[in-house]
Amino acid sequence: MARSSDPTRTRILAAASRLFYAEGIRTVSVDAVAEKAGITKKTLYYHFRSKDDLVAAYLAARDQPNLELFKRWFDDSEGALPDKIAAIFRQLARAARHPKWRGCGFLRTTAELANLPGHPAIRIGAAHKKKFEAWLQTTFEAAGIAASGELARQMLLLLDGAFAVVLLHRDASYMETAGEAARALTTAALARRAKSAAPRRPPAAR
Repeated sequence: MARSSDPTRTRILAAASRLFYAEGIRTVSVDAVAEKAGITKKTLYYHFRSKDDLVAAYLAARDQPNLELFKRWFDDSEGALPDKIAAIFRQLARAARHPKWRGCGFLRTTAELANLPGHPAIRIGAAHKKKFEAWLQTTFEAAGIAASGELARQMLLLLDGAFAVVLLHRDASYMETAGEAARALTTAALARRAKSAAPRRPPAAR
């Protein structure tokens, strides 16, 4: 198997990424990927054993860049923690307004492979979502939020639910609405933290 740094492999992955994201993995053939990459099908199979292998590599290549993008949006936004969480949704809403936006590649691929639960691409997609959830939990823990795991799970549900509804209705404002819900949940969690940290008053003398 060729190294991941091989320029031909990189070109194949770039072609597959564009086609799979735009058209779906079922629709796009290996021949179409090879043609897009400017290579023969034999060369493609030298670098990837099968189409399943290529689909898994396509998602694996999106994993870290997507996570880093979310973190950059969070870090670059102004305001307190609730504002920074809402900023992730706001940036996704902006992306969803682009005519080439097709939703979450991880969720769409999983939906296409729903009858193949053991497919390596599904495992990669699940791991990606867990990494995002774990980053959120760590972020909430750093802010002193007690139920950080539950809050992180709520954020993931808001995010992936918004991905589905925005794709269905082609209305990016649903992502913004999800962001406001995320802001409210985070604000409430911080308020509970402040309340539990406040010193208790001694009982009044009788």
